[in-house]
Amino acid sequence: MDFTSLPKVILSRYVHLPIKVHYMSSSNENKSRFISEVEKSVNLGKSFKITFSKQRHQNKEVVNVYLKPVTIRHELHYSLTYRYRTRDEVKNYAPGQIMDVLDHLLGNMFFNAVLFFDDIELTLLQNKKEKSTLITKKLTKEVSIEATHDQEKERWIAQDKIWLQELGLAGKDGKIFDKSQDKYRQINKYIEIVDHLIRDFPTDKMITIADMGSGKGYLTFALYDHLVNNKKMRVRMTGYELREDIVALCYTVAMKCGFVGLNFQKKSIDEAHVADTDMVIALHACDIATDMAIAKGIQAQARYIVVSPCCHKQIRSVMKHNNALSPILKNGILEERQAEIITDGIRALLMEANGYKSQVFEFISSEHTGKNLMITGVKSTSDETALQKVEEIKKWFGIEYHYLEKLLVK
Repeated sequence: MDFTSLPKVILSRYVHLPIKVHYMSSSNENKSRFISEVEKSVNLGKSFKITFSKQRHQNKEVVNVYLKPVTIRHELHYSLTYRYRTRDEVKNYAPGQIMDVLDHLLGNMFFNAVLFFDDIELTLLQNKKEKSTLITKKLTKEVSIEATHDQEKERWIAQDKIWLQELGLAGKDGKIFDKSQDKYRQINKYIEIVDHLIRDFPTDKMITIADMGSGKGYLTFALYDHLVNNKKMRVRMTGYELREDIVALCYTVAMKCGFVGLNFQKKSIDEAHVADTDMVIALHACDIATDMAIAKGIQAQARYIVVSPCCHKQIRSVMKHNNALSPILKNGILEERQAEIITDGIRALLMEANGYKSQVFEFISSEHTGKNLMITGVKSTSDETALQKVEEIKKWFGIEYHYLEKLLVK
């Protein structure tokens, strides 16, 4: 409905009194007033929300955009959710960027916008004839606008878990420390991913999990806690770690929390026993350690393989490319990134060749950690073309072998 064509008496039925309506023959003044209010809030560091709607003719894809404040690395930013018909995309902007973004959204993408700040709702309505109405509505109570990166309802792991305190992520008051917020977001994103991955696992069967290089165990504890206490599954989980003091710490915390199915052992990936294991995990395993974990999972015919690679030295050291990309790859940083893509791309293909449906995706935003890639594999049928694709990639980049190949032919 085009509200600008409605008489004021009818308009009040939709927006509720008290209201203040500005009619103009041109949209410029109303638009300027609207933008000015946003700019004031930005300059003062105040929180606000905006909803953009009614697509302009040149905007064929984005149905709506929602703006809200977020805290990223303890600084205020603005998060915009671009809603397409089949997906959402989120982009974050610093305060110094947001006014240019706002100008683009109102000038090129949408006719209408609603701004919420303090106890005010300010609505800008424009039409194709460049006529507009600006409606100011005083709300009965102040709008609650939280500048958090993730809403509390999206948390899979509550902040007051004892193991979060014991592992140094939260205080005795059950609140996550400011310095631990990024890790806490990573934990929750990880649980979201694995929960979706194993959604078809039989609920009447025990699931066995091997976590290679479990470290201090943040993600290990989180997964066990979620599966046992949230999903009510029967779980037997072992974290493998070489540092004896860390193993002792994690074992003690597990006992303190009553996690009887969670165990920790001082063993390398090579020494880990994973026969009959349903899931093999390796998070941030460095360089070829990721390949070792993948090979373990494949050889055990695990139902699920989940790895988050860290470092990609092996392929970078053996690349001898002489192709159309070489002029670009002479720049070290670009060659390094290319090596990372090749390393993880071949890992995914080798998993597919060995009977896994693989996916490679961003684990968590690179704003929170540079180690943000995840590869998952679910037991399926083999892709008979995958090995040929690997050979073509190796030939193109002058790679003699990928370390995972050697492990799989043992």
